[in-house]
Amino acid sequence: MAEPRVDRRHYQMDRRKPDPIAARDHPVEHVPKLITTHHVKHKVHGEGALGHFNNRLAVAITRSVGTMWAAYAFTLIAVGGGVAVITGNAFWTAVSVLISQTFLQLVLLPIIIVGQNVISASQDARAEADHETLTALHAMNVRQLKILEQQDKILNILEDRVPARG
Repeated sequence: MAEPRVDRRHYQMDRRKPDPIAARDHPVEHVPKLITTHHVKHKVHGEGALGHFNNRLAVAITRSVGTMWAAYAFTLIAVGGGVAVITGNAFWTAVSVLISQTFLQLVLLPIIIVGQNVISASQDARAEADHETLTALHAMNVRQLKILEQQDKILNILEDRVPARG
């Protein structure tokens, strides 16, 4: 039997959970929140200067690697390595292996994963804040529908009491 999935990311453990019940019970008091990466990024690496540096660097590298220019650079590295292997140039073969296997796989990949964690944390917080706001809006709509139904009942009673003209 499979165990239930447990989210072990530490930045979610201390984040304030939205209270959709409070938003549903008191929708007029709900204040929508704008959540940005700036508000949540300290949850991944902490609030210190080193944590801020790590977050900024990871997000900057993640965003820059996700461009076509980076894809062109990686293509050039791969083609250059292939040419070096075919021509038998040991120096350029070693350089291409060092760049592609050592740097790109062992260094760049963990940095990209950290950047994705920072970006994901802000997206999760925005989704939770949006859910709380949507819960409050839904509760307001339900109350408005009940009021309209009551008004319809009152209008029907008044129509029955007033004699028809005509």
